Amino acid sequence: MADDLLLEKIHDLSDLELAILLCLVSREHGIISTPADTIDDLIEELQLVARKTFGLSCVVVNCHAGTTLEEFASALLHLPKPAAAAASATSTPAPRTPSLQTRPDSASYFVANPHHPRPSRGSISPLTVLTGGPGAAQIANCVLARNLDRAPRAVQIQALELLRTRRIFTRTSVQAAPKQFVFVPVLEADSGGEAHVTPHLNDFFSLAHWHDPEDGLVNLEEAADDAASMESALRSKHQDEGLAGPSISESDIGHLAQLSQQVQVDIDVVRYQMNVVSFLRMHRAVDHGITPAATKHFEKLMRCLAPLHKLDYVTPALVGLAARKVYLHRIRITSPAKERSMQWGSKLEAVQSLLEGIGPEEVIEEVLEMVTAPL
Repeated sequence: MADDLLLEKIHDLSDLELAILLCLVSREHGIISTPADTIDDLIEELQLVARKTFGLSCVVVNCHAGTTLEEFASALLHLPKPAAAAASATSTPAPRTPSLQTRPDSASYFVANPHHPRPSRGSISPLTVLTGGPGAAQIANCVLARNLDRAPRAVQIQALELLRTRRIFTRTSVQAAPKQFVFVPVLEADSGGEAHVTPHLNDFFSLAHWHDPEDGLVNLEEAADDAASMESALRSKHQDEGLAGPSISESDIGHLAQLSQQVQVDIDVVRYQMNVVSFLRMHRAVDHGITPAATKHFEKLMRCLAPLHKLDYVTPALVGLAARKVYLHRIRITSPAKERSMQWGSKLEAVQSLLEGIGPEEVIEEVLEMVTAPL
């Protein structure tokens, strides 16, 4: 069971910080969305969360309809602090060499150097696997993919490959993701149920969280109280954090992950979980059903939530909380013409009236009300 000091720190976290914590503990990834006019502030808040709360390196990938695979891959890379400091301290730039390990800039992986001709076909060397040695650019611990849903399908499939294999291929190397790695699409949406990416990639994300602007942005508001502190936090790569350290350390996350694997689930709670899944699949407003991957994420999130509440077993309340996070981005609302009762002679106007105003949030709440929880 988690110690009281760690639990006290966890209970002081905001909803956004808890969403990132659950991703780190479960070693999964999640979608975070907010209205369009709040996304800039949300990006800054998540950068502060990654660096200040969890001590993670963080990059922002700005996606749009014209994003290329090369742009996407290069934006994932982060130059470690010592290398960045050394690069800025020297006045004479180091001479370029064809060696991959000595190139700190990610652009060199994709752009042919005019001073170095391409090697002949017979002299092409095999891809080099870069593991993030000293001074080398490497994939950041936290990747915030802004508007990933607007990126071309090929880029989103490349993101899926990164999450699935924890590697990404460049023209001349293979970049491996670090041990602590979380990939978070930050999308514009008026509600959590409207935030989606390409279907196969969408199903790979374990959870989703919609940030209500009225809930505020805790870290950004604290930084705004002191302009110097905000500039240090956002523009100076958090040099002051080396003294304070993260609130939740890597060892804390590892301890919570170990505890989650020891959580017990009673057979009645398992039956309740499966009933929730069955009712979601059979709900008349749900299109394309519920995938098996969602059920696996459902079970894992239930277990990860238990240690955060100082429990070594799953309660029905944790099942409901996990369901709201796991299925928010997965449920698609069917069109009235495709609703199943139309096959039996229902009137289109009646079905339209029935489905009006129903979104994923309403479907989940309705199912949780219909399924009887064990006592």
